[in-house]
Amino acid sequence: MWKEFKEFAMKGNIVDLAVAVVIGGAFGKIVTSLVDNIIMPLVGIILGGIDLRESFVINVGAETLQLGVFLQSIVDFLIIAFSIFMALRVLSKLSRKKKEEEPKPAPTVDRKEEILKEIRDLLKEKSN
Repeated sequence: MWKEFKEFAMKGNIVDLAVAVVIGGAFGKIVTSLVDNIIMPLVGIILGGIDLRESFVINVGAETLQLGVFLQSIVDFLIIAFSIFMALRVLSKLSRKKKEEEPKPAPTVDRKEEILKEIRDLLKEKSN
């Protein structure tokens, strides 16, 4: 059982996935920082100096609805989704180019076909 698990865990796809998760987590932190510290303050300035995190807060009894924080999460998601879309688009183009560049193997002729062609040619010569 341990051997099977080790083979499963060491497959290339699993290692690639682990690397992608780590890089994705770091990228998510960068995007969150970009949205929190640059994009949303700029939006606030454009809207007249409003802090969206504190301006779009609705208090209902003891509960608080933080619509500004939710808006920031939506912007985070859109930036990350667009970045992944663009990365996959570039990778698919590179993959297509690589496939186009690969030389196609010459068609192999079956030995039986070669013999049949020789017989055909011999019959043509004999009939003439």
